[in-house]
Formats: sequence, structure tokens, C-alpha cells
Amino acid sequence: MKTVQTKSTEEVSKYNQLETMTALDLLSNINREDKSVAGAVEQAIPQIEKLVIVTAEKMKAGGRLFYIGSGTSGRLGIVDASECPPTFGIEQGLVNGIIAGGDAAIRKAQEFAEDDLEQGWKDLTAQNISSNDVVIGITASGSTPYVIGAIKKCNENNITTGCITCNQATELAAIATYPIEVIVGPEFVTGSTRMKAGTAQKLVLNMISTSAMILMGRIHDNKMVDMQLTNEKLIDRGAKMLMKYFAWDYKRARYILLEFGSVRKVLEAHKKIPKQ
Repeated sequence: MKTVQTKSTEEVSKYNQLETMTALDLLSNINREDKSVAGAVEQAIPQIEKLVIVTAEKMKAGGRLFYIGSGTSGRLGIVDASECPPTFGIEQGLVNGIIAGGDAAIRKAQEFAEDDLEQGWKDLTAQNISSNDVVIGITASGSTPYVIGAIKKCNENNITTGCITCNQATELAAIATYPIEVIVGPEFVTGSTRMKAGTAQKLVLNMISTSAMILMGRIHDNKMVDMQLTNEKLIDRGAKMLMKYFAWDYKRARYILLEFGSVRKVLEAHKKIPKQ
């Protein structure tokens, strides 16, 4: 008889009779559980490091990064991918998020989309995926067919694979070349992996994309010198950066920033940093 593995993310909550708790009790207990997430992520840093290094190397060589997942996991990948161009000044399509059920699933759950073992690979091939790229499967359970099918096909096609999961000894971690396992334990609401598991995945995604971009030279000192000037807040931030670099007044800094189009271009023109 086949043994059914118990997933820690599906274990019964340590808290009972939630409906009898006060608002303060609910908030305090959720916060207590959330405090454990950073420690779980810390335990996975050696795994994260390996995936970050290979991702940066692949991207430096012209490859792309793909996140693929379903439900909350897929949405988190899309959020991280969508924030990379404005933050780091990279072109659209260098970091990509793919979710089971397509764009409609970003806002509304698509029934049974995650159960299709073949659709994940179809969605990747629609993006002309190749061995130059890196694909990271995201799923708290580590058993989502949509993600597992995609990662298996990537392996067969010599595409570098990683994963982020919140259970131990999962099928996904066994097949991904660079697995990341962040074991957060049972959720406050039993099985609601949008909570601690989702928080853990968000933290890891922040670490992967930010560290890879820094290794690629997209940050100078601790500044987002390549950020896109897409709104007044970012123009203001860029102008204030230049004020500190050059002791310019605000009006001059803003004018020169808009003339050159980015903080980096101003710094390069004035030989504060070498040209990329």
C-alpha cells in the first residue's frame, strides 16, 4: 500500500476555536506565528545562495528568469517579476511570472488549473524557453502537478531549474536542480498557505531577485541608480540622490536627471561610476 506523506503545511493549526478569540487575540497569535517565518528562511540560505549564483550567471550570459506557480504562489511570482523592471531598470521580459490559468487567475481562482500536468510546459514554450534560461517552480505543497510537469520538462530540455516549497522531501524538491525548502509548519488557519507559507515565499523571492540584480551590477552602493522614472516619487528620489552625490540644489539635480533619463547615466557622464 502506498504511503501518504504528511505535509507540515497541511497539519492542524496549533490554535483551536479561532471563532471564540477576540480581535486582539487573533492578531497577536497570527503575529506570533509570522515571527517564525524569518527563522525558517534563514535555515534555507545555503540553498538560496546556490540558486542566486546560477541565476545571476545565466542572466549575465543573456538568459532570463521565469517563476511558475499556481494560486498564491503564482501570484507572488508575478508580483516579484513585475517589480524588477521599474526597480532595477531592466527590460520587460528578463524576469517573468507565469501562473496556472493564465492572466485571469491573477485576480480570480481558476478551478483545477493547477492539476494539469502538461499546461505548465506549454505556457513556458509559448515564451520560447531555452537552455539559456532559469525556471523556478513555486508551490507551498511541493506537489502541484502544473509546476511539477513544467520542471520535469525543463530538466529534460537542459533548462536550469529551482523551486521554492514549504514542505520537506517533496516530489518537486527531488526533481529541481536547485531546491529551496522553507519549513514553516502548520498555518494559523489549518491549510491556509497564503499565510506563513506565502510570507516565506515572498521573502525568498525578494532575496533571489534582489541579490541576482545586485550581482549583475544593477545597484550602486545601496542605491537604485537604474530605477525607471515613471512617477513623481521616483523622480524626486533620483533628484535627491544626485543632490547628495554632487551637492547640487534640487532644481538642478531634477533638471539634469530628466535630461539624462536615469541616475546611472548622470553618474557615468560625470565619471562617478564606470560605464556598464
